[in-house]
Amino acid sequence: MLRDKAALIIQNVSKVIIGKEDVIELALVALLCEGHILIEDVPGIGKTTLAKALARSVGCSFKRIQFTPDLLPSDVTGISYFNQKTQEFEFRPGPIMAQIVLADEINRATPRTQSALLEAMQERQITVDGETIPLPRPFLVIATQNPIELEGTFPLPEAQIDRFLIRLRIGYPSEEEENRILLRYQKEEPLESLEPVVSAEELLAWQEQVREIKVEPEVREYIVRVVRATREHRAIELGVSPRGTLALFKTSQALAALRGRSFVIPDDVKYLAPYVLTHRIIINPQTRLRGHTPEEILREVVEGVPVPVEE
Repeated sequence: MLRDKAALIIQNVSKVIIGKEDVIELALVALLCEGHILIEDVPGIGKTTLAKALARSVGCSFKRIQFTPDLLPSDVTGISYFNQKTQEFEFRPGPIMAQIVLADEINRATPRTQSALLEAMQERQITVDGETIPLPRPFLVIATQNPIELEGTFPLPEAQIDRFLIRLRIGYPSEEEENRILLRYQKEEPLESLEPVVSAEELLAWQEQVREIKVEPEVREYIVRVVRATREHRAIELGVSPRGTLALFKTSQALAALRGRSFVIPDDVKYLAPYVLTHRIIINPQTRLRGHTPEEILREVVEGVPVPVEE
């Protein structure tokens, strides 16, 4: 049931995002885990389109926040204002009060505004003038940043990066895919005619189902060993935190469910590790000077951990 419906969502989003089924699947993994996504890629790749298409396909409300250096925390969360007609203070909700929120170019905002997202992402609530307001569910933040442009940007602190469940790169399309994009967009804007294929209520039910996916002790221990290996590797200055261990565990359950299984296999863990763990490690300066990347080091870590096999 879940697998068939997930295939419908991927097929629906693929009407707009051509040839990126793996990226759409990973976005669904984050949605099922109630996690958040950080997309690092160049402009024009389809980051905004992906967020809009996903929101429409699952019947969720969508808001976009364009982060700029002059954006204030209240521009994100909303404000309380005095209504002269009613002679009372009223809350005017900000764009964070949506089910899927696109935080575009998040690294262009000041640290103070970036931190306004922390409570929302972790606690799924905001506090305005001392009043705590719960956010709608399901709730997903898709944040984007340009990895090339550094001028006028404020790098995300480790505490905030760690709150993103998955980090993705969409990447350029192949020649054939780019031709298909031109044909698809020649006569119409496919996003405008996109219809929901599931409801937000169904999505909430799936989130509960995902938690029931079985993880055998051997696979659970494998997850722990992979994470602990990042803390012991000579090239890594800061390894993955326990929050990262939990993230790899939850995403493995979600991926197994999307692929029609009631149990997690080691291949799920290996497939997800680069997307879930890479942004949670810091390699030491000597390794960076030698031209190695966190992706390469993590691949080396995962390959060095023995995979459990069925006896």
